[in-house]
Amino acid sequence: MTENANSKELVPVEKAEDNSKATENANPPVTVEEGAAKAAKDQVVAIEENNNKINNMSAAEKPGQGKHLAGLSTVLTFILSLPILASVVWLFYMRNYECESLLRLPKLQFGIGIGLIAIFVISNGFVFLRARFPMPGLLVVMVPLLVMLTMGLALVGAYKMESRSIVGSPMWLKSKIYDDDIWNDIETCLYDNGACRDLVFRSLTVKSYSFPSTKLSYLEHGCCRPPTTCGMVYVNATYWEKRRRTVDGSYPYDADCDLWENDPNVMCYNCNSCKRGFYLTLKSKWWKLGIFLFFMALLLIVSHLLLFFATMLERFHF
Repeated sequence: MTENANSKELVPVEKAEDNSKATENANPPVTVEEGAAKAAKDQVVAIEENNNKINNMSAAEKPGQGKHLAGLSTVLTFILSLPILASVVWLFYMRNYECESLLRLPKLQFGIGIGLIAIFVISNGFVFLRARFPMPGLLVVMVPLLVMLTMGLALVGAYKMESRSIVGSPMWLKSKIYDDDIWNDIETCLYDNGACRDLVFRSLTVKSYSFPSTKLSYLEHGCCRPPTTCGMVYVNATYWEKRRRTVDGSYPYDADCDLWENDPNVMCYNCNSCKRGFYLTLKSKWWKLGIFLFFMALLLIVSHLLLFFATMLERFHF
């Protein structure tokens, strides 16, 4: 009886020993190298999980370059539009040249000023409403900017024969000024306004040897003194001594030499040089305006395209 009981008590002990051996065989002891490899694997898994979390971030939490680019483009576009306001003030308060109104250019000047105000409003309207209407806003702002660009090219004379019908262009100015009927009115206007009066007063104390270095405007050089090719000698602003023409032709023939008169009421108002002086005076003014319109339109077109591109990036979370 006692032996059977002892044998029964030994059976569980043997089974426990067998179970511990099985556990040891199933989970062998981990070496240092295996532990390091497992830690590295766990770190890689953690990095992948972190990357997945970043990729799954919401658009509001995800940092994007589109938003930063849109902000910079907005500020740039607004700053570029400010010179337009300055040009409007210049157009409205700039003094018109003598007799310019005979060509109805002040009306063109006023119309361009109104157009620039409209472009300023449309341009900044697109800047502040770009997020709601990106594509329609871009189309609306591009139309007046392209018109502004075309007008600028016309005023600088980029188009040759086509610009003859564009008011203020060099070809249009030349066709009007060199028209005899129109020039008769301009000539009378120049005389009535005393185009040479200021030169007469300035030259009262000027000696003959220093007059050639006197700075003259286009109008004064063309209307208030004989052409240089005539070879006349300066006595005073209204009197030039004519030289006898030489046979060797040192001074080429110029019809204006015969039109010059030592009379303050005549002088060279009817000379071709006077027409050229009046033409260059107006051309200089409108050429500068054309350059401004061209470059401002070009810069605003580029800035608005950049702003539209940035808005699209911001909308699609780039």
